[in-house]
Amino acid sequence: MRQGYLYRFGSRGSKFIPYLLLAPGLIFYLVFSLGPSVATAGYSFTDASGLVGSKANWIGLDNYKEFLFMGANVRDNLEITLRTLLFSVIVTVVQTAFGLLAALLLDMRLKLSNFFRTLFFLPVILGATIIGLMWTLFLYPLGGPAQQLLGLFGLRSEFLGGPPSTVFYWIIWIQIWANMGITMIIFLGGLQTVPNELREAARIDGANGWQVFRNVTFPLITPSFNTNVLLEIIGSLQAWQLFLVIKGPTNGLNVLGIWVYALAFGRQSNNPTQAAMRQGYGAAASMVLFVIVLIIGLTSQRLLARRERRILG
Repeated sequence: MRQGYLYRFGSRGSKFIPYLLLAPGLIFYLVFSLGPSVATAGYSFTDASGLVGSKANWIGLDNYKEFLFMGANVRDNLEITLRTLLFSVIVTVVQTAFGLLAALLLDMRLKLSNFFRTLFFLPVILGATIIGLMWTLFLYPLGGPAQQLLGLFGLRSEFLGGPPSTVFYWIIWIQIWANMGITMIIFLGGLQTVPNELREAARIDGANGWQVFRNVTFPLITPSFNTNVLLEIIGSLQAWQLFLVIKGPTNGLNVLGIWVYALAFGRQSNNPTQAAMRQGYGAAASMVLFVIVLIIGLTSQRLLARRERRILG
């Protein structure tokens, strides 16, 4: 057998080998990703309930009209959408800032830097369910560790048992804590590409630490910054797991991700008139979320790419 024969895909049956190698991954993507997405788009035009044996009738744009324009629920849907945008803005800004700060500290290679790098990244591998349950137990208002700690100082706070606004900001903090490790690692990768010679040259010219960061380091990590911002925007707009594990669908707390779940599986809280499963309506809500993520994601990507070209050329 001639050397390299197995790597020639241009003749006879060997030309199909690359397609055979790609087939398992492609089939997995079609079955578990693209297929359900297309099915969701189709379900959004039906009155499907999701119940076994029930028929799904084609109703056109009725679900979208109801979600966007009809009835008293429109105000609630708008409030949930605005809360989702607020959640995304706060998470993106704070997580980017904390992740960059952690990366800068770890890039100094101080003592125990490897330990703290592992510590910051650990929540990423725990998963939303474990993180949600862990923080729920920690913040449990009736005797949880946080409440017991405050009790030593004569203080009392309901934490997760308080009003929805309080719980909302706690979930923001948990979301940031859980995902900051990814932001930190991406920033660390960017910082390691910045030549030390440029920093030293700036210091020799009289620049202080802030000036070196602002004029040398930060512009050169623009690709890492853009990647983090885009990932955080998309991830926070789609967030729902922590809301489900920590509190479940709750009036005054829902974001679009958890609201889609509540609509599709009949889990709306304090709303017994809509307790039935409405998977067609939930699918329409998910498509609205998809459009919002698509528009914001593409707009952000374009603005960030323009900024990167302006800075790096």
